[in-house]
Amino acid sequence: MFAPTAVTAPPLPMRAALPGGDRVARIGLVLLALVLILPAAAHAEDAPVKPVSAPKAMVELFTSQGCSACPPADKLMGELAERPDVIALTLAVDYWDYLGWKDTLAKHGHSLRQKAYARMRGDGKMFTPQAVVNGRIMAIGSDRSTLERTLSTIARPTVPVAVNKDGDKLKIRIGAAPGSGSGEVWLCPVASQMKVDIGRGENEGTSMTYHNVVRGWTKLGDWNGGEASFEATVRRLPGDATDAVAVFVQSGSSTEPGAILGATLQPLH
Repeated sequence: MFAPTAVTAPPLPMRAALPGGDRVARIGLVLLALVLILPAAAHAEDAPVKPVSAPKAMVELFTSQGCSACPPADKLMGELAERPDVIALTLAVDYWDYLGWKDTLAKHGHSLRQKAYARMRGDGKMFTPQAVVNGRIMAIGSDRSTLERTLSTIARPTVPVAVNKDGDKLKIRIGAAPGSGSGEVWLCPVASQMKVDIGRGENEGTSMTYHNVVRGWTKLGDWNGGEASFEATVRRLPGDATDAVAVFVQSGSSTEPGAILGATLQPLH
């Protein structure tokens, strides 16, 4: 069974403080079997997944269906997802659910990941829409000029990451990169496009299409600078929207995330 990032404490966004502390549960044993389930409030759109094998950057957009400032950033992510040198991932958060609309794609683990980034940067800034590039650079998710400038100047991740599909098996290979340090290897099932009809809240009555939506998290293992291999099993359920997988190596840990060292996005079909 797929296991998302462990959750225990709600986040503390800039716009409104929520109750709770900084406790984060430890992630358990590596899980290699994925079960991917499509939420009832969203449906997938038929569009081909474009593989990205050696990206210049991985961009994580922290967004929410209940945030009126997010739609321009969500659309910009769709444009970034078309680039052959960028892995653009949508991470829906849950801390605006109390405003009247429960985000149908949100995971509390995404809120915790965003909070961990803010803590590691030292600025404490946590808002939507917020983009994090290569685990290092933060920007407003709708600020096109800043994101384009960041993408043009940021150092490319150097650790080779490859994913090959063999039936219902995914074979992952991480290449050697001496001098790159160490990190964790993560696998995220992704839905390349999901349309959501928003019924309440700040975006009431709108239909939004979200791109490269992260549907879950599995830690495959640790990477220490040498070659490493992992295997995962994909088991599908009716209505499953997942059609791609992102695999990346990140320095630090889930509670203290650092730079993205290598990444790939590959279709499952």
